[in-house]
Amino acid sequence: MPNASTIIQAVHRETTSPLLCNDEENLSAINKLSGLRPASPPELLVIVENSKDWSPSGANETVVTAAQYLGPGTCHVKPGTVVVNLCRSYKYLSIGYYCSLLAEARMQRVFPSVKTVNDLSRKSIYSLDISELDIALNSSLSESSKGPMPVEFSMDIFFGMTDYTPLAQLARQIFEKFPAPLMRIEFEHRNDWKIQAVKVQSIASLCEHQEALFSQAFDAFSHKALPRIESGRNYRYHIAILRNLEEALPPSNQGALGKFVEVGRELGVDVSLIEKKDYAHIAEYDALFIRETTAINHHTYRFAKKAESEGLVVIDDPVSILRCTNKIYLADLLRLNDIPTPRTYVLQENELENIAALEQEIGYPMVMKVPDGAFSRGVSKVANREEFHLTALELLKQSSLILVQEYLYTDFDWRIGVLNQRPIFASQYFMSKGHWQVAKRDASGKAEFGMGRAMPLEAVPPELLRYAVQAANLIGDGLYGVDMKMTAKGPVVIEVNDNPNIDQDLEDGVLGDALYRIVLGDFLRRLDIRHQHARLAPAMATEK
Repeated sequence: MPNASTIIQAVHRETTSPLLCNDEENLSAINKLSGLRPASPPELLVIVENSKDWSPSGANETVVTAAQYLGPGTCHVKPGTVVVNLCRSYKYLSIGYYCSLLAEARMQRVFPSVKTVNDLSRKSIYSLDISELDIALNSSLSESSKGPMPVEFSMDIFFGMTDYTPLAQLARQIFEKFPAPLMRIEFEHRNDWKIQAVKVQSIASLCEHQEALFSQAFDAFSHKALPRIESGRNYRYHIAILRNLEEALPPSNQGALGKFVEVGRELGVDVSLIEKKDYAHIAEYDALFIRETTAINHHTYRFAKKAESEGLVVIDDPVSILRCTNKIYLADLLRLNDIPTPRTYVLQENELENIAALEQEIGYPMVMKVPDGAFSRGVSKVANREEFHLTALELLKQSSLILVQEYLYTDFDWRIGVLNQRPIFASQYFMSKGHWQVAKRDASGKAEFGMGRAMPLEAVPPELLRYAVQAANLIGDGLYGVDMKMTAKGPVVIEVNDNPNIDQDLEDGVLGDALYRIVLGDFLRRLDIRHQHARLAPAMATEK
């Protein structure tokens, strides 16, 4: 077993080396420095403290001891390798802790991660994340219980699997929150069922029955967790794009998604298209790019939160989704920061009977909106007081507050794409034929759109471009689409979108493939910064 000095040297070596071990040149350099011949690291690496704890069960699986993994001259450095840390303890500064720490420094996907280890170290930390699990627990037990149950019981979870069928779904949810290979969950019942404790188990403590279940769960996990990379090629990073094949108006069409994949390969990045069903595998990636219409009470927001908690670079980030999906928040934010907008008012139901001042201030027609509408949904134009009241009552069924804006007609709307606080593209969207909006909807909700075209940034009125960037920067440094109008009085901002359209043959009409390179290039920039910090942080911690 390596001593503390050996471990600290290994941490320092892994976290301060300027070499990025993600291509053949860097691997050869590392092997030369360590006196080793070039080797082909395994795709699945299992770390144990005692070689008797686990035996290889698959062709792509290699088992090493912690001493081998932490010792000098190691060749187990390939970034992207899936590492299953089965050390007997993950206590702070233990052998198991350092194995997970070094795996992260080597840019490998390790289970459990240091974050998971720290989260499960104290109930005061993980209890913050299990309240919603308690709801799922009571729902599952109330549906399956057919007789009296004990006041307390426990359940083993191996890679998200359990042999207690009524709580199989809960087991998967717990593993999604705390991706540890072996856990024991303790439950108790008072007024209702609660998760009393979440404990990490040691593989050395398993009985024969548990070993069989663990082996089955490990086999299922290994088939899902191996990196999805093109045969014979190493990628610098793995980026997941969340899309919805059934969405009628997605933020990126199939052509654009194909371009992201194609351009990603040119940049040495693996871009994988994922769907809602892939939620449990988010931790396998380095970054998440959401190309599905976002909403708060929606799986897109849960994906963003999950990705952020796993340390991924994520666009749209949860804060941007929160800020952009509510037009009332946006209206106040823009007003308080002197960004020109249409005259906008927020109404409650008790204010509907006294709108004379509003009629005098704005006049008809007016535009009425629910706060979280998208693609012109929940947006209406009213021409008189009767239409105002009827529309307001209908919209107030969806939200306790609604927006009323002055109506400003223009032949087309501008959209300015802003990424990392800089403009990257501009488009003009013309009103749908015979309609006052870009999108015209029929009774079934089907939309018909006006024409659109990309414009060079230098063709955008400078004042409009300046306000667009200012508005986007109030939200954050992600990817935004700022919808604007150029009126006789100057530019006005209509709204800021957190996942603007990037479609082939429209938004990419000026830049072509360069637009996809700009977006993916910013992911690379963020990932490089994040991994540089990850490489330095452990070394700084050991110095303290």
